[in-house]
Amino acid sequence: MSDTIERIAKHLEAQRETDDPISQARRERGVDETKVVEALRRLSQILFDQTPSAQLTAEIHVAHGLVASLVGLDKASQLIEQLPDIRHCISMDLEAAFQRDPAAKSYSEIIAAYPSTRAVATFRIAHAFYGMGEAVVARVMSERAHSMTGIDIHPGAKIGCHFFVDHGTGVVIGETCEIGDRVKLYHGVTLGAFSNRGGRDDVGMKRHPTIEDDVTIYPNATILGGQTVVGAGSVIGGNAWLTHSVPADSRVVIEPPKLQLRSADEGQDLGRDEAKLDGEYDI
Repeated sequence: MSDTIERIAKHLEAQRETDDPISQARRERGVDETKVVEALRRLSQILFDQTPSAQLTAEIHVAHGLVASLVGLDKASQLIEQLPDIRHCISMDLEAAFQRDPAAKSYSEIIAAYPSTRAVATFRIAHAFYGMGEAVVARVMSERAHSMTGIDIHPGAKIGCHFFVDHGTGVVIGETCEIGDRVKLYHGVTLGAFSNRGGRDDVGMKRHPTIEDDVTIYPNATILGGQTVVGAGSVIGGNAWLTHSVPADSRVVIEPPKLQLRSADEGQDLGRDEAKLDGEYDI
């Protein structure tokens, strides 16, 4: 067996000398994931007021040092400068969750128990890194939130304040997606791109949809394409498939299913009715 192991080791060593993707990744500047996670934790504690005010200055110094170890002093200082604006948007996101979910009992519950809070707050921190050209740090942060919440938000997306993802599992928001203020998504929503036949030629192109202000998108709706714009105030119904723009105040729904009942004993048709959308809800 020792001869086999020696032979395989030489084979792997030879592979490492090539320019395949694994070898190239090894040569690129990587990041310490442990440091990224710790920086995210420290920044989150500051932004959610989990640091005593008497220790806030010291905690910001610690966070600045952690970030500097990842991206350098200049970018770390830029990130610290953005913290008040990031906190403001996170606060508005909490308000959106409280106002738009009758099940919410308190803001503290939303912070402690809502997956949207973790995912969107992490996005807002990661987006700041992404905007400074630190894509790998940003992606490590966003993928940590993705693994913990099931909500996949690319840090390159642009998302306005007062944003809420209800339930959240299965939501996907792509890199070039643009979302306005006061938008609400439900679980399973995809704001995605078409399969890119152009491959790497599509880098830098607008591939994901634009969602304007005050839009609600119900569960499992799919909206695709960089030229697709959902106008302000629109409502997109559950399971909708949308690949073209719709004007402001649109209502997009799929054809309601038909319900057919039959007797188990005789196979008799007991009646047929079309499911109706409940007028109590804004769809």
